Amino acid sequence: MTNSGPGSGPGPDPVKPEQQALFGWSDTAAPAGGAFRDGPEARRMLDVREVYAEPAALDSPRGQQIMARLSPDVRVTEVEGHWLIPSLHGNDGNIGRWVRTKTETLVLGVKHTLATRPNGRSADWIAPGPSNGCAMACAYCYVPRRKGYANPITLFTNIEAIVAHVRRHVRAQGPKTEPNQCDPTAWVYDIGENGDCSVDALVCDNTADLVAAFRGMPTAKASFATKFVNPDLLALDPQGRTRVRFSLMPPDDARLLDIRTSPIGERIAAAADFLDAGYEVHFNLSPIVLRQGWQRDWAELLDHLDDVLPARVKEQAAAEVIMLTHNQGLHEVNLGWHPRAEEVLWQPAAQETKRSQNGALNVRYAQEIKRQALVRMQQLLAAHAPWLRIRYAF
Repeated sequence: MTNSGPGSGPGPDPVKPEQQALFGWSDTAAPAGGAFRDGPEARRMLDVREVYAEPAALDSPRGQQIMARLSPDVRVTEVEGHWLIPSLHGNDGNIGRWVRTKTETLVLGVKHTLATRPNGRSADWIAPGPSNGCAMACAYCYVPRRKGYANPITLFTNIEAIVAHVRRHVRAQGPKTEPNQCDPTAWVYDIGENGDCSVDALVCDNTADLVAAFRGMPTAKASFATKFVNPDLLALDPQGRTRVRFSLMPPDDARLLDIRTSPIGERIAAAADFLDAGYEVHFNLSPIVLRQGWQRDWAELLDHLDDVLPARVKEQAAAEVIMLTHNQGLHEVNLGWHPRAEEVLWQPAAQETKRSQNGALNVRYAQEIKRQALVRMQQLLAAHAPWLRIRYAF
């Protein structure tokens, strides 16, 4: 069933995707005492005008909560499955309106396969995520490589089943008896592998429910990486059982590649607030993109971290160092909406094909180039931010 609502205008200028239009919203602050998700910055990120939904997702309590927060004029189209939407995932015409689709389209689905799989790098385990896709538009994101020509947020509304699955898995592990690079005492579960939990929280309470669940799991921690500063998360009272990893890169790289994300300075400035609110705060130095001047710019970023972060953040901080991974299909999509990004992301002379841990065929820096770059990053960290412990470098 389809309910007609306001149509979408033409897509943004593909040459300057970082110049995101405001879609007519007035640039006024949220009401005094109101949630961040009700303010103008949140509305610039998500101005939902079209929802594709599985019937079971619409009928669920979480689905009804999400729909109640949207305009009654939103167009709703029922679909058989959240992966089976030809107008989104099979339509190459969406390349030209890449950012517009992320802003105006939301998908609601039910996560039928609940599985926790081992990781051992960023986390001990990858939990079944509460979402897939994102309203941000990072040019190197791996999720749209598998989803076709559009990658808006898909929210899974059966959050109770996801939480129950994670609880059972945590109980089955028992206490962690040996420390590892993920954490010395707790089993770490990544809850946001295919989305950004901070942005999901603009639309529904999936993130809040997971944070609350881990608050009651003394042997485990939740973990998620984010590029969006959402102050509403400060009220969730994680009590040390959720790790937030703010993703960082030199500001010039972020302006080119991290489209529609919070500025790097805001992510850094938020670290102390999140620590004081009860989160563990780590950093993802990711992705490291090799281009002229990259060492200088990373050194300047590390100097800035050293200058502005308070001692209490430094004392508990750790970092993941992750080199760029790219993909032929994503390269071709990016050429249609953000070709400037590909000038630094696509470097055939320095890259080679490699099958990733998840089985995907991707493009990474050649082995020796990557090895030398990782050694150099470790040297830069030792010289400019020696307090920042490296949890792993890949």
